[in-house]
Amino acid sequence: MATDTLTNPQDAGVEFGLKKKSRVESLIGPEWYRLLKGLVTNPLSVAGILIIVMFVLIAILAPVLAPPTRSDPYQIPRDGYGPEPKPPGTEWRSNPPDIPFWYTPLTGNEEWVHLLGTTSGQFDIWYGIIWGTRTAIFVGLVVVGVALAIGLIVGSLSGFYGGWLDDIFQRITEIFMAFPFLLAALTLTSILVPLFGRGVWPAMIALIAFGWMGYTRVVRGDILTVKERDYVMAARVIGAKDSRILIRHIIPNAVFSTMVLASLDVGAIVLSFAALSFLGVGTDIGYADWGQIVSFARDYILSLNQYWYIVLFPGMALIIFGLGWNLIGDALRDILDPRMRGSRGA
Repeated sequence: MATDTLTNPQDAGVEFGLKKKSRVESLIGPEWYRLLKGLVTNPLSVAGILIIVMFVLIAILAPVLAPPTRSDPYQIPRDGYGPEPKPPGTEWRSNPPDIPFWYTPLTGNEEWVHLLGTTSGQFDIWYGIIWGTRTAIFVGLVVVGVALAIGLIVGSLSGFYGGWLDDIFQRITEIFMAFPFLLAALTLTSILVPLFGRGVWPAMIALIAFGWMGYTRVVRGDILTVKERDYVMAARVIGAKDSRILIRHIIPNAVFSTMVLASLDVGAIVLSFAALSFLGVGTDIGYADWGQIVSFARDYILSLNQYWYIVLFPGMALIIFGLGWNLIGDALRDILDPRMRGSRGA
């Protein structure tokens, strides 16, 4: 008697080339699953994630890596007030921080020294870079997050409803895009500083105000494509509300390109924030901010062969931080590119 060898439906699916979905894929959907799988298997994204994780750990461990000496930990401690920077390894003479458990075994010193040197005014570079990591992560994520939210709202409404609403939103977007980004942010920050005082918020507000337009354009373009697909038409036929169609069906399938842009923008925003601090309209003097540290090198720009450490260490932090986000963004772009799907094993 002949027997049927395909008694298990799962075996039948494998026999006919059907791929069984995992629990994660069933939970988050095939597109998000492909994105998540690509992020953890793409060498570029893995390298970028490791870099960002390193900065996150530095930010979390900041009180251990650079013990605060003041009530406000974001104020860089000073070793006197001398104008000439001191090189790495110089002994800390005035009010040094407490010695953490890791310091003596790693450095071999019983007393605290300036591990990366000091700036003019004797601000400790090591402390500024460690606590400046918290500033960079906070500024980058908040500015990009708020600008992305604004761009999603404006772009979604503009692309979904079209007509006169689209015309109004796009003309407003074009007006904002007409201003050079850094110059506009510099001008607005200069206006806000007298109102709010020196700090992170005037510069952050300015970067948000002139940083949402790119997201709006990308979201609008993707929604114009997605809203014509069959599953959106089916949702309309069964009487789904516009808000449900937009939030449940359109935006989740139109946000991928915007995610790539946002991941690339985090490093760029931190660099722009540092530029505002360098130009003197960002954080207050002595605040733990990478751009603030670089600004102390302005008086020694012709002597960087001797005082190289003022620029090198904060500059490396800015470059590596931006590199991490750029690697993630490049990987996302490759994963989401339809031409790359076959080569990525999607």
